[in-house]
Amino acid sequence: MIQTIDGIQFKHMVLHGAAAITLQKQKINDLNVFPVPDGDTGTNMSLTIGTAATELRKSDTHDLGQAASTTASALLRGARGNSGVILSLLFRGLSKALKGHETADAALLAAAMQEGVASAYGAVMKPAEGTVLTVSRLAAKRAVEAAEENNDVDFILAEAIRVGYDVLAQTTDMNPVLKKAGVVDAGGKGYLVILEGMLASLRGEPMPEIPEEGAEVQEKADFQVFSDEEITFAFDTVFIVRKNDPNVNLGRLRAYLDSIGDSLVIGEDDSAFKVHVHTNIPGSALTEAQKYGTLELAKIENMRTQYEDVMAGRKAQSVDDLEDDDHPEKSGGPAAPEKRYGFLSVCAGEGLATVFRDLGVDGIISGGQTMNPSTESILKEIDKVPAEVVFVLPNNKNIIMAAQQCVGLTEKEVVVVPTATIPQGVTAMMSVDLELEPQELLETMTSAIENVSTAQITYAARDSEFDGFTISEGDYLALLGGKLFGTDKDITALLEKLAQQAKDQSAEFVTIFYGEDVSDEQAQAAEEIFSRACPGAELSVLPGGQPVYYYIVSIE
Repeated sequence: MIQTIDGIQFKHMVLHGAAAITLQKQKINDLNVFPVPDGDTGTNMSLTIGTAATELRKSDTHDLGQAASTTASALLRGARGNSGVILSLLFRGLSKALKGHETADAALLAAAMQEGVASAYGAVMKPAEGTVLTVSRLAAKRAVEAAEENNDVDFILAEAIRVGYDVLAQTTDMNPVLKKAGVVDAGGKGYLVILEGMLASLRGEPMPEIPEEGAEVQEKADFQVFSDEEITFAFDTVFIVRKNDPNVNLGRLRAYLDSIGDSLVIGEDDSAFKVHVHTNIPGSALTEAQKYGTLELAKIENMRTQYEDVMAGRKAQSVDDLEDDDHPEKSGGPAAPEKRYGFLSVCAGEGLATVFRDLGVDGIISGGQTMNPSTESILKEIDKVPAEVVFVLPNNKNIIMAAQQCVGLTEKEVVVVPTATIPQGVTAMMSVDLELEPQELLETMTSAIENVSTAQITYAARDSEFDGFTISEGDYLALLGGKLFGTDKDITALLEKLAQQAKDQSAEFVTIFYGEDVSDEQAQAAEEIFSRACPGAELSVLPGGQPVYYYIVSIE
């Protein structure tokens, strides 16, 4: 029996919970209703609580309130996607209830769980039942009841989890969308996995080992073990590439990289691969790798100059120094206001970024589908905008809540425009009137996005039965207004159906943004399809360069 917990025990509980959901994140991702490749629930919750685990590893406080506060603060800044934000809110309320307490018994912990639920419900504009909110609410209710029966921390957590799983099984019938797909709520499942990990820690069970998703490599050389003459290849090169084809054979790439360098390690999963290589021609390594996908991240460091720095007693230069030099505001606080209004947009693809910059956006946050930016990354970009009031356009329904968490975290006034798609973001920017007051401008931009319909074509990430459609992995999917519009093995057939839809809506303006996997010739063919269907509409075709979505179509 465990009567109370302190800060050290709470730390290990959160670390165990983070490991547990990381281990099961793909199973949770697979519960997502829509089969499109999106910023999945398991991934977002895992990344979110992972930020808290990172901060807690630096802490050895025995004070429970302080440990809970550290956890809540890290979760808030690391929150990704709606599921990550709700998870952060559950821990924020829990932290509020534990503030000032060095330890907690079962009754206090149960009350804190209820406070977490209250925080989550209070922050969600339209709480939907049959979600993580329902699961957490009824689990916390049972924890409070259980504490009256037996004031034992182990007992109340076990009871909360037991009831939570009973409720989770019912979410299929509570939510029509889940019922159609025949699955339980992914967020609710993720929350219970974290609670299970926390309980396992209390019971002294070993931390689960997380299998590597690709070989982890040493990204900084150990300069003490060799001399300058022994550095045959100067540049320590590490990069990540998102695959064009999940089944691609990297054998030829491996052979090429091995021919131009050493210390080669390539780790991969279905969606991406990570390369570590020492070479004298890092540019050639990157160029060759891009034949297999899209370069996402790269780090190149000169080991010879680093070795010289270390041997001379100086700090070795690294890519971190570049970030410090390029962003002096990191140490000096938010950028000083040079104007009243500034604008920040989330998008993926250089073409889309150029469109938003041309419309007056001050900063771009790289993100969207499959890569929801965290609250902290949004906040950093807000602080860089040299304006008193910063309008944020999330352009993705799964990023809106993360953006809203930035309000109050900076001295700048933050206004979140609820744009759920790229076309909505573009339309919102086209309606900007700098003479208006902030609330009036928000209302104007919000009103403008009601007049635009968004169509998108992507691919099915997995087999699914949804809304009367039988979907096979790899099929093309057309979405209209966020809902499944059609599925086909021929992308042209879907374009023709969407063009007919635009005709039926008497579209006056149609803008087609084509993605990174679409050639100019294919884009021209898509333009001809819409031109035939809507001869009277003003038609624009622009290279968006976006991943995941072959076409994003704005219909007004």
